[in-house]
Amino acid sequence: MFNLFSQEKDKKNDKNHLSLISIAALLIHSAKIDENFTIKEKLIIKNALIEMGADKNNIDKILEDAELKENDANQILEFTKEVKNKSKEEKKVVIEALWNIIYSDENADIYETNLMRRLSGLLYLDPKEVGDIKEKVKLNK
Repeated sequence: MFNLFSQEKDKKNDKNHLSLISIAALLIHSAKIDENFTIKEKLIIKNALIEMGADKNNIDKILEDAELKENDANQILEFTKEVKNKSKEEKKVVIEALWNIIYSDENADIYETNLMRRLSGLLYLDPKEVGDIKEKVKLNK
């Protein structure tokens, strides 16, 4: 009987792990869009994943798996599916991490801003809310 509960917990942990990998892949994609994936951006991604419940001891494995997934992906839709299933607060964490990544070099190019515009629509987020998060990030830089 206890084995059954253990299996259910393992399934839930596996599902959460896979979800975090997809979210990390989306964040990595945004970091790589300017062809300069920095340590600062990696730290932003780690912090966002921890805020979303990732185990600190497992964070490097999540990032490693996410990089492989991002490298093999043709489009961002498979990553956004996982974010769509998250709560509004978790989506805000992802959006804030994305803006932090974009502004980590204190510059947002047209590819990065286009990505954010597309993601707002794909994630069913209010553009004003995304803009407010952007302004908050810019003020903190």
